[in-house]
Amino acid sequence: MAPGAPYVMALAPVAVRPCSVAVALEIRGERWSLLALRELAYGVHRFSRIAGCTGASRDILADRLRKLEEAGVVERRPYSEHPPRHEYHLTQAGQELFPVMQGLRAWGDKWAVDSPAVVFRHTCGEPLEVDLRCGHCGEPAARESLTPTRPA
Repeated sequence: MAPGAPYVMALAPVAVRPCSVAVALEIRGERWSLLALRELAYGVHRFSRIAGCTGASRDILADRLRKLEEAGVVERRPYSEHPPRHEYHLTQAGQELFPVMQGLRAWGDKWAVDSPAVVFRHTCGEPLEVDLRCGHCGEPAARESLTPTRPA
């Protein structure tokens, strides 16, 4: 198949697909990882507060933060030498997960809870609505408006 040519995913041979979604989920898709990322995005940087706000056990959280650091999504920064202590901060890669996290939040608000725990307001004062659009033409990006192609 030529690069850029339409690719009908439903008619592709049955096999495990190479996919950016699968790779991203392998790094960040587990519950405790996503909740840790949520807390970091909220400005919570210290391990004990992240653990308390997520409900993750300390050993699981330490493992997830280590994996996120190895993946380049989180970085540790020292804040105490004696005893040695670190804070966790989002890297550029971690900050670029913001739209994904807001999409998950919006889906959860609509389909998973009776009432959202928090409403995010934009600087204009209105509640944030996730609105996926084409960066080129500005049209809404719905499944029906997308055509999978092989990269050039």
